[in-house]
Amino acid sequence: MNTQRKDVTNDFIEQPTMARFFASVYGYMTLGLAISGITAFYASQSPFILNLVYGSPFGLIGLFIAEIFLVSKLATNGMKMRSASSSLFGFIAFALLNGITLASIFLIYELGSIGSAFLMASATFAGMSLVGFFTKRDMSTLGGQLRGALIGLIVAMLVNSFILRSGPADFVLSIITVLIFVGFTAYDTHKLKQLYIQFSGENSLGAVAISGALSLYLDFINIFLALLRIFGNRRD
Repeated sequence: MNTQRKDVTNDFIEQPTMARFFASVYGYMTLGLAISGITAFYASQSPFILNLVYGSPFGLIGLFIAEIFLVSKLATNGMKMRSASSSLFGFIAFALLNGITLASIFLIYELGSIGSAFLMASATFAGMSLVGFFTKRDMSTLGGQLRGALIGLIVAMLVNSFILRSGPADFVLSIITVLIFVGFTAYDTHKLKQLYIQFSGENSLGAVAISGALSLYLDFINIFLALLRIFGNRRD
């Protein structure tokens, strides 16, 4: 796509139009969170779904494969500026599937702890999203650093799961998870602002908004789950 890049500066921004773009991004994200939360709660009450997903390792593996496929598809739609209709269908499907995988939190943690972690994650996410939106600094190099940190975190989690199996290590890894996805929240918000400025008025940004909503949705979910592991009270 041979579109000349514009700098991220308010001189190039039509504020009402950009406000509508970000309203759609956060609207899609909120829709995804609502779908996942409702699905997770009702799936946790269904012995059939729980047995189907957790009764054998193939259930979870199948869900993860389907989720990875949908994430890849939505990212491709966003990069190629495709129409929003197919992306919205894929995003809703992803939110439903991820809701099923999240059903276990209602079996492991007290409902009050889940609510508290959600509120903490919401405040943290909102603050860092504002930082990413209003910062004047170039955050382009931060993405590579965060991805590198994420790979290191995944390796550390695998080592802890299969070798160390240490409670203190779980706590430290959860704190690192929060820090990494706090960074991703600011970075992804800033990147969305750049994309809007670069391509607004020349392409339909519906698929970009949904792809961006998915990125922010994943940032929020990871912050929420990490905070739940840190502060959550488990059921007896």
